[in-house]
Amino acid sequence: MSDLHPATRGFAAADVYERGRPGYPQAAIDYLVEILSLHVGRTVLDLAAGTGKLTRLLVPSGADVIAVEPLPEMRAELERRVPGVTVLPGTAESIPVGDACVDAVTVGSAFHWFDREPAFREIRRVLTPRGGLALLWNARDERDEVHRVLSEVLGPLRGDTPDRRRSDWKALLVESGLFEHVERRLFAHEQLVDEDGLVARVLSVSFVGALPDSERRDVAERVRTIAHGRKQPIRLSYMTEVYVGLTT
Repeated sequence: MSDLHPATRGFAAADVYERGRPGYPQAAIDYLVEILSLHVGRTVLDLAAGTGKLTRLLVPSGADVIAVEPLPEMRAELERRVPGVTVLPGTAESIPVGDACVDAVTVGSAFHWFDREPAFREIRRVLTPRGGLALLWNARDERDEVHRVLSEVLGPLRGDTPDRRRSDWKALLVESGLFEHVERRLFAHEQLVDEDGLVARVLSVSFVGALPDSERRDVAERVRTIAHGRKQPIRLSYMTEVYVGLTT
């Protein structure tokens, strides 16, 4: 797992990620449960599960849930937050389960980090016939004034960090040749945060978390300035993008 992008070291502060990142809207989860047929007797693998922001929302479906995550700090937080779920170390390019043993794979806010071709091969390997893959992202809605201001802080810091906005994910699922049916859905979502929560939201961004301590503190102070004087809680708007590919 040493070939992870250097910016992923910013995720080592798993408690900050847990506090700062939004979950996913229930409407999107209901859609996944239906289209992926998640129920008792089925198995879903949540890949690059992080602290379990998506994992925990899959558990009520009744399906058996396996979470795979490369970073030990994230796995430890996930195990605390989502007890009873099988948690395994691994990456998208080397998934630690057997062939054709899961009915669905989900990836929350992570596929842009993967080496796509080997990741697609591994996902297809572990899926049963008539299985499905779902990719989700909470896209910051920059019609929201707070998000626009935060982007002015984040933009100059991004560097070569992978960015979901650089790809057409529906087209990539189609072009992979692995899926007979591909669709895209959008769901409105909102995150309510206080001042500390807004700081955690920004510090949870990989390339911010990976900054030297002094630079990270400077970013945190800039975000506190943005939060000062705003009505609490601060409402952050998102559009949750969901892409699903189904095999037959």
